[in-house]
Amino acid sequence: MSISDSNPLNFFWFLPTSGDGPYLGTNDYHRQPDNAYLRDVAIAADRLGFGGVLIPTGANCEDGWITAASIAPFTSQLKFLVAIRPGVASPAYYARQTAALDRLSNGRALLNIVVGGNPNELAGDGIFLPHDERYDHAREFFDVWEKLIAGEKVQYEGKHITSKGAKLNFPPVQKQPPLYFGGSSDPAIEFAGERVEKYLTWGEPPAQVAEKITAVRAAAARHGRNVTFGIRLHFIVRETDAEAWAAADRLISRLDDATIIDAQARFARESDSVGQKRMIALHGGKRDHLEVSPNLWAGIGLVRGGAGTALVGSPATVAERLREYQALGIDTVIGSGYPHLEEAYRVGELLFPELGLGRSSGAIAADVEFGREPRRITGLAAAV
Repeated sequence: MSISDSNPLNFFWFLPTSGDGPYLGTNDYHRQPDNAYLRDVAIAADRLGFGGVLIPTGANCEDGWITAASIAPFTSQLKFLVAIRPGVASPAYYARQTAALDRLSNGRALLNIVVGGNPNELAGDGIFLPHDERYDHAREFFDVWEKLIAGEKVQYEGKHITSKGAKLNFPPVQKQPPLYFGGSSDPAIEFAGERVEKYLTWGEPPAQVAEKITAVRAAAARHGRNVTFGIRLHFIVRETDAEAWAAADRLISRLDDATIIDAQARFARESDSVGQKRMIALHGGKRDHLEVSPNLWAGIGLVRGGAGTALVGSPATVAERLREYQALGIDTVIGSGYPHLEEAYRVGELLFPELGLGRSSGAIAADVEFGREPRRITGLAAAV
């Protein structure tokens, strides 16, 4: 019995709240992130058996909390991983937001701690702390937030956070919605070890992921804690390896060199993220040698900030690559693909059977019984 058979992966998908489309680096056939489209992606993920969806954050994204609240009533099992950004609002405000979303979704709220990334964007939100000090601020923020979620009345005075008589009057369904977090700097890894339930890494080659996992485990041990691990990856899955690689080439087929140069310069200029620097180092802004590890393709990172790698191949090939990450300690995958609606179906229909995941026939039969006919759009996906 393989690791994946005895402990199947928890597989999430992604809501493209800044827009979607079949090509990178161009607006050709671009899909606006209107609520109806985002709802379609979430409903598809729910029906296919994804465990949840990550909703990104940033000035170029629709608000994640409002998006989650608007979509949760249309889904039944899907969890919503939304960003909580210390400093953008007070701990008390975020505690109320957390409890409200958790009640609305009947206990399906998850929180993704985002401490930084782009100093210019942070300045627009009123945050002017240098990189490492943002983690000191985050510690104080979550000292207060956790006490509020636990039902305490909070008196707190720190260097960055002051709270006098704060109280949460309407508790969440969960005792405390789990905290997820990703960061590659030394302060980030220490923060992960002392505070979060799940540490997320972007899709680096397995040896580099193993180094991060070792570092986070050591940090957690210093605080007498255990941390679990997830990975953020794009997916290009087709029936054969050759078809998958052709789809990867097609994704960047309308991407010109000037757009790549501009994007890489912008990432270097605007981001102080160590993780972003690690993503850039994988490809160096060059089109050649984008396969940075077997079936791990860095083409997406040529123009997309953040997670920039995809697993490319047939279902059997991609499943084997995922098992390699799983053997390192990864138990959760947060996937995405362009466009996100069609690629959710491809992953759900092609890859999930290889991983022992997906909705059971009984669950699909229940959908039909209650008038929720599950859509099978393989033909449409093949045409896009």
